[in-house]
Amino acid sequence: MRNPLNIDTAPYDGVHVGSVVGDERQLIESCRLGDRDAQRQLYERHCVTVYRLMYRMVGESNADDLTQQVFSCLFQRLDKFEARSSFSTWLYRLASNEALQFLRRRPQRNPDQAMVNEPMDDRISANERTEKRDLLEYALAQLDPELRVIFLLRESEELSYYDIAMTLDIAEGTVASRLNRARRCLRELIEAASE
Repeated sequence: MRNPLNIDTAPYDGVHVGSVVGDERQLIESCRLGDRDAQRQLYERHCVTVYRLMYRMVGESNADDLTQQVFSCLFQRLDKFEARSSFSTWLYRLASNEALQFLRRRPQRNPDQAMVNEPMDDRISANERTEKRDLLEYALAQLDPELRVIFLLRESEELSYYDIAMTLDIAEGTVASRLNRARRCLRELIEAASE
């Protein structure tokens, strides 16, 4: 994938993956029956979302392979999707688990690429934006992967606490406390790096 279409790794612009409805339900059923065209359509519909999460969790050099791995797992396990939660929640769970497993196996905690298109105040200079982006990148790379995934699912992918809880199979209260801890740790890391 190596960002072949110049995929924007910034937060999604409102077209959310959403729940299983009409044509997606049909598409999933066709995929379960081995329809290659349906598999391609499902991949094309969701690959940007998965790639964006992987890019921010494990860095550009590994995002490609892990995105492919997520879709490989998806098609192998699609028969286990029971539509009790939204398809996007199930897909985020697969992607999050894949990223966390990768980070546990390989203690490469520093994503190798800066996050792009971070929302910044237009009044600050490009130099200041670059510095702030670099600080945020550094802090995110230092953050425990369990906290990083919650932070990214909330702040980048804009999932609700409920959806994050369903994705990571934890309580909503745990999401809230880990998100607060992630924000506090990021703030401390940024302040320490700024001194």
